[in-house]
Amino acid sequence: MENRTHGRTYRRTLGLALAGGMLGAALLTGCGAGESGYNSSEKRADGPQGTSGGGQVVPAPGVEDDASQKAEDRPEKPVAPDYLSTFALDVDTASYGYARRKLGDGELPGAETVRPEEFVNSFRQGYRRPAGNGFSVTVDGARTSEGSGAGGWSLVRVGLATRVADEGGKRPPAALTFVVDISGSMAGTGRLDLVKKSLSILTDELRDDDSVSLVTFSDQAKTLVPMTRLRDHRGKIRDAVDSMEPTDSTNVEAGVRRGYEEAVAGHCAGANNRVVLLSDALANTGETDADAILERIDDARREYGITLFGVGVGSDYGDALMERLTDRGDGHTTYIGDETQARKVFVDQLPAHIELRARDAKAQVAFDPKNVKQFKLIGYENRKVADDDFRDDSVDGGEVGPGHTVTALYAVRLRDGAAGHVATATVRWLDPKTRTPHERSGTVETGAIDGSLWVDDGNKRLQVAAVAAYFAEGLRGSALPDQPGIGELSTRAAALAVGTEDSSVRKLATAIAQADRLRGDDRGTGGGGEQEGEMG
Repeated sequence: MENRTHGRTYRRTLGLALAGGMLGAALLTGCGAGESGYNSSEKRADGPQGTSGGGQVVPAPGVEDDASQKAEDRPEKPVAPDYLSTFALDVDTASYGYARRKLGDGELPGAETVRPEEFVNSFRQGYRRPAGNGFSVTVDGARTSEGSGAGGWSLVRVGLATRVADEGGKRPPAALTFVVDISGSMAGTGRLDLVKKSLSILTDELRDDDSVSLVTFSDQAKTLVPMTRLRDHRGKIRDAVDSMEPTDSTNVEAGVRRGYEEAVAGHCAGANNRVVLLSDALANTGETDADAILERIDDARREYGITLFGVGVGSDYGDALMERLTDRGDGHTTYIGDETQARKVFVDQLPAHIELRARDAKAQVAFDPKNVKQFKLIGYENRKVADDDFRDDSVDGGEVGPGHTVTALYAVRLRDGAAGHVATATVRWLDPKTRTPHERSGTVETGAIDGSLWVDDGNKRLQVAAVAAYFAEGLRGSALPDQPGIGELSTRAAALAVGTEDSSVRKLATAIAQADRLRGDDRGTGGGGEQEGEMG
């Protein structure tokens, strides 16, 4: 479906996906190895990979740095590749923020801009936090099908969380290079004016020992402020921000290149060195391919460890370019549509956006073929990693800051009579300073996912994650097993907003109701045959 397709055809697709609860069996159209669908029951292995016991540290191969190096902790015989799911961690939330903006403007978001993992990761999940650096691992779930036995489906939730930022601002200083888009397209409402307000907010929040530089770009890039310690210079920064006015075309390449040049020139040893790109990412001049842009600053990125944080704005937004830039730039992206969201990003979540707890973080989930018949990772399509590359630390993963949580939801179908081990989830990451690899694992048994997802006294945070994932799948014209219709999703979201007393869940309920209205009367149901295999 082409970008920003909002006509009757798309609304009909959304109706088919969300109305009435599409049957999961209708979607089992393919089989085979890897992540393209559900795994075939004929592909078996001797036992699961990983360890027993949720949250137990697993020694990283070749690392002898703690007392966890015990023979009994080492992974058992590996699971057959078809029962492994491997992906790079992702803390992006821009897809959900942009979808809310489009719905608020009276349009359905383009299906290609919807990434379910970013919808899910936009909501607090309440995972326990680790005592030290690295991750905690929580694995749980619930049944989505009524009853149990063959044909029943469940959601399995893998939750990863980092320790929150130290109290009292005990963090290394930050050296931030702001790269601001001042092209003509930024003149629209909620673009450059919102960026200027955001930078004003951020200037107030940063500490005296933090440093900032300011680069602007349109058809060319210009340095307004070289790397400057904030102490006694906040007025200078504000004056430079106030002077920015929109003009000319959008040369993202020029802005990013100049931003990295300034970041290298002002590099601060021991600080969090980061380039912050604020743009609608509608590149139309210079190099417009993300990989080509990053290639030209690759040496600076690798040698100096400078990461890229993308902040998207605007009702028309180059989502694909911004996401690709930040993924390959060892960073992440978010989207702000108003001052409330700007304050959330630059005040409430500031440490998570400028510090790092983990580099090149990846997750691998090993399902037990004795008990699991089929499974599917929801979202993360562009973050997949080859199973054999999980412990190859030269393969790019995700960068995660303090207080971040990452949630991966799986649709899982158990075998008839399944009992015992379901899956082991392992996260592997590099220490941001030493590049030393670490791992931590958690497991889940059948008893932990036996309860019904939608019971009134169930896990409300798991229910929120499920609603967000189902909503995203419907927006992109697809559906998962046991997916509720949009009307039911709207009702459940409204109830969860009350039950959780969470304003972000209330906004989710509003977004679903808006999508329901935009869909109009185009409603339908789906059905079809069943075939074992991994769903594409």
